[in-house]
Amino acid sequence: MTDDDTTANDTTANEATANEATAGGATPQDTPQDTPKDTEGDRELVARLVFGSLAAQTVRAAVRLRVMELIGDKERSAAEVAADAGARAQPMTRLLRALASLGLLREHTAGSFSVTPAGAPLDSRRPDSLTSLVRMFTEPMMLRAWEHLDDSVRTGDVAFDAIFGKDFFGHLKEFPDLSAEFNAAMSEAVRATAAVLPHAFDFGRFGSVTDVGGGDGTLLSAVLREHPTLTGVIYDTEEGLSRAPATLERQGLTARCSPVAGDFFRSVPAGADVYLMKSIVHDWSDEQAVTILAHCRAVMPPAGRVLIVEPVLPEIVDAGTAGLTYLTDLNMMVNVGGRERTRADFEDLCRRAGLSLASVTPLPRAEPYFLIEATAA
Repeated sequence: MTDDDTTANDTTANEATANEATAGGATPQDTPQDTPKDTEGDRELVARLVFGSLAAQTVRAAVRLRVMELIGDKERSAAEVAADAGARAQPMTRLLRALASLGLLREHTAGSFSVTPAGAPLDSRRPDSLTSLVRMFTEPMMLRAWEHLDDSVRTGDVAFDAIFGKDFFGHLKEFPDLSAEFNAAMSEAVRATAAVLPHAFDFGRFGSVTDVGGGDGTLLSAVLREHPTLTGVIYDTEEGLSRAPATLERQGLTARCSPVAGDFFRSVPAGADVYLMKSIVHDWSDEQAVTILAHCRAVMPPAGRVLIVEPVLPEIVDAGTAGLTYLTDLNMMVNVGGRERTRADFEDLCRRAGLSLASVTPLPRAEPYFLIEATAA
């Protein structure tokens, strides 16, 4: 190879690099010469993340059209599903194929589909259904604040409040259908915890439990069923308690558990040995969280307990095990003003509320949740 050949080849390579950079919206001088070329896997990861919102809306459409219910446990054609859904066959085929590409359906022969195990919870008839969770977390109201995530990062303000002129829960109160959907979504979200919490703590040592912010009573009902000597109180707002009487009736617990309406920023009911909170503390700022915990501390007996069920962030991100927790942290930021916390954060909240952190234990099969146990300081 001659010097002229080398020069010619270098020139060709440089032109190719410049063309590639320009195609991506950059000019040659904008592209650092010492930066390694992105691998295909890296670029695919970025593209997959960017298109994530499209995947979420695909799942939302499947739920709204009742796709999984219409297919059921059989193999059905797209034309049959479309007819039952009141939709056109060709667009339905495209939707079903997109769902198959996401792993929620399987296409057996051209235009014929069945539901995969991953897609099964999108059937509202199932006891493990996640349809309310899908509807709520793809609801335009929930997503509006995410459009202003950068504003919340810059200012520290809650984007939702600025957009709607009131806080998230105040807004829900004005829309009964949305409030009911939110309560149903929270009930679906708590089921995994309800399956393991009754065995993760020795509730049998105590006589009574108050579930602060307990919603429809799914979690406390599970605890009471496993510990027949316990009595309980579900404490929440009127809106939050709307489904609690039906839950207690269905579980045969009306004689052992009572719904009590109130505001945990003002007080919590006295008389319980254990005060339980699942996914409550992360909804609020540090000051508000301390207020709730301090109200529990004020009425708990000397040997009582405060149990907090929340994700616990590590001090340093482990991308391999982080899951969705850091995204829920951002959701807290833009929609309600709360945050996910580390163990040190929980220790600080408890100390400020007159409590002492006794233990932090991961809940198996209910990741990413931990059981945080606190005693009187």
